[in-house]
Amino acid sequence: MSRDEAVIAYVLRLADNALILAQRMIELVTAKPELEEELANANFALDFIGQARMLYSYAAELEGAGRSEDDFAFMRDGNEFRNLLLIEQPNGHFGDSIVRQYLFEAFYVHQLDALTRCKDQRIAEIAARAIKEVRYHLRHISHWLIRLGDGTDESHQRVQASLDELWRFTGEMFVSDEVDVAIRDNLAGPDLEAIAALWKRDVEDVIAEATLQLPEDQWMARGGKQGQHSEHFGFLIAEMQFLQRSYAGASW
Repeated sequence: MSRDEAVIAYVLRLADNALILAQRMIELVTAKPELEEELANANFALDFIGQARMLYSYAAELEGAGRSEDDFAFMRDGNEFRNLLLIEQPNGHFGDSIVRQYLFEAFYVHQLDALTRCKDQRIAEIAARAIKEVRYHLRHISHWLIRLGDGTDESHQRVQASLDELWRFTGEMFVSDEVDVAIRDNLAGPDLEAIAALWKRDVEDVIAEATLQLPEDQWMARGGKQGQHSEHFGFLIAEMQFLQRSYAGASW
């Protein structure tokens, strides 16, 4: 894999993570428990869409094949997406969506921090902009996780079940493949092993404050970064892409 190919593949992974999580969050519009949380959820989803747009636009420039950000988002098939499996898991109840977002954003903030020092100037600039948003997201989501875990008996039990169920998707974030290695070695990109230690430290602190139990290490699901997705993904992109595919080439 050439350096240029690795950069395009890596940028698309970042963009796909942002877009797919945004889509899951958009599904929750009108479903949050408080008006303030409803507005926060909508704003966070828009932050992720903005990040995805910047990244897809850069991937299109690097590829030079005439594709646009819309082509990457709406005209690729499911096996062409490279988002993490954790991101695409269904919303479930409120605790499920909070745990999913926390586990990812606790990783994403360290990934973005490392990318602000990337030798690819465009990636570094996008990361520097995105990390300001994600730090705020993470603080907000951490407070909710603590509130649910250290709340009523029912909220504690339900969010613990969410954590236990979603934990098996966290290992994929730290498994390096040839794309991750190329970005790390050639462009001073993230060291996933080092990020894993930082993530585990942060998660342990928040989980303890939430009076929850950290799940034991177990078999970890993987494959999203290679285009192998869960059964939920096809339904997600079918809804997301319906309008664009029905009226291909339409100008809005």
